[in-house]
Amino acid sequence: MRIGFSFWGFLGPGITDTPDGGRSHRRTLVDGLRAAGHDIVFLQPNRDLCEAGDDLTGHYRWDVGLPNLDALFLEWRWPIPGRNTTVCGRPGHTCDLHRQGELLDHYTHQVGTPTLLWDKDRQLLATDPLRRAHNVTVCEPAPHPTPGAVPLLFPVADTAIDAADPAALAALPRRIPLVYVGNQYDRDHAFDTYFAPAAAQLPHLIAGKWTDIRRWPDLNFIGRVPFNRVSAIYADALATVLLVPARYAEAGQMTQRIFEAVLAGCVPLLPRDVRGADALVPSSLIVRDATEVRHRIGWLSEIAGTGDHANLIARCLRQLDPFRLSTQLEVLTYLLHHPESV
Repeated sequence: MRIGFSFWGFLGPGITDTPDGGRSHRRTLVDGLRAAGHDIVFLQPNRDLCEAGDDLTGHYRWDVGLPNLDALFLEWRWPIPGRNTTVCGRPGHTCDLHRQGELLDHYTHQVGTPTLLWDKDRQLLATDPLRRAHNVTVCEPAPHPTPGAVPLLFPVADTAIDAADPAALAALPRRIPLVYVGNQYDRDHAFDTYFAPAAAQLPHLIAGKWTDIRRWPDLNFIGRVPFNRVSAIYADALATVLLVPARYAEAGQMTQRIFEAVLAGCVPLLPRDVRGADALVPSSLIVRDATEVRHRIGWLSEIAGTGDHANLIARCLRQLDPFRLSTQLEVLTYLLHHPESV
């Protein structure tokens, strides 16, 4: 099938000053679809080339027109005041939302093209008419999505999981007991409950865009880091806490941070208020508060480098199985060929 893919982000490392977690899994998914025989054309501007100077046009195709398609696949964009809601051409304007509207008007509403809408941030209103459109399937990266939506998790390459060596990962020197990689968006409560009090007692670092840190003057915020540095941060850390907004927690949605951390051997501690937490990490890594985070890190420090540490990492790797690319491709293949069954 010829699939038009609309996303606002990058396939490569991109630029540092951008909130695009999709870099961890987008290219994996695209390459998987292409390997399965699909023809993929990107429908938003080529930000890899225009902003990052990364020329991928020898491998992939962009088209800002309205090419013939068999299916439309959208990474859902939503209104962001002052950014994509302003008049085209104004300083700071991004045209992702306008372009998405153009694609929906032409393909979904006029032509009737089967449309997969991947609501990665759970921003689509439950009352949005798109949810009732006969040719639209809404997907969410959550095992317990909004009623009527289909789970489509962030994919990680099967080869990356299969190649990970728990013993080698456990043997790495880990100088930092606790790290957090990610942006502030809607995470203040989780940060206060699970991370900040523990970090105040431990060497730590926090990487990402945190625009208001006045409540935590003594914590080590280092700002945004290049995408390629993320794996190195995790490889130097003993543990992280997987902080998510409440709307993610209630659906059991986990971001790409879980496989970024585990593949680097950084043990993921998971708040117990995440629905279905025991399906994501071993039960010994589920925490109720920052005190338990501190205690778990003390335990991890005691077993670091041992067989117990390697076995724990191996268990974390096994629990990444639901995120495997092969599994997500099965979901997409079914949806592409049976859109009317959802």
